[in-house]
Amino acid sequence: MSTKFPNNRDALAGLLFMALGTIGFFVALSYPFGSLQEMGPGFFPRVLGVILIGFGIVTLLKGLRSGEQVDGSWSWLPLLLLAVALVAFGWLMERFGLLPALVVLIVTSARAGKEFRWKEAVVLTVILCLMAVAIFVWGLGLPYSLFSFELGH
Repeated sequence: MSTKFPNNRDALAGLLFMALGTIGFFVALSYPFGSLQEMGPGFFPRVLGVILIGFGIVTLLKGLRSGEQVDGSWSWLPLLLLAVALVAFGWLMERFGLLPALVVLIVTSARAGKEFRWKEAVVLTVILCLMAVAIFVWGLGLPYSLFSFELGH
């Protein structure tokens, strides 16, 4: 059975991966690449971009072979909630610190799902916040303030 391309689930996902990988790769061209021993700020985004493009090609080819259709229609509220969560994270990170920004990001993103439950969202938020602090602040020593209340930005 042949599926029309605009309704082909894996083909659309493959195109999305390829588009995101390409955008990330070209944005990172303005940063120094460095080397394997001394990675520059452009190293990880470019490598990740190439990996995403590769996954996209594989997923696109899989979709063209299988022809699995997209079920249902667009859910605009979850799409909007995810976009708001990302923008809010960036805005809150500068003004209020890592933990408040993560709480808003995680809870808002969880709310975008069909099976949202407050108890699960709270547990997930606590675990992910602890992991983020342990990895990025304590482990890698990144200079993120956990709480900051600079309203004058």
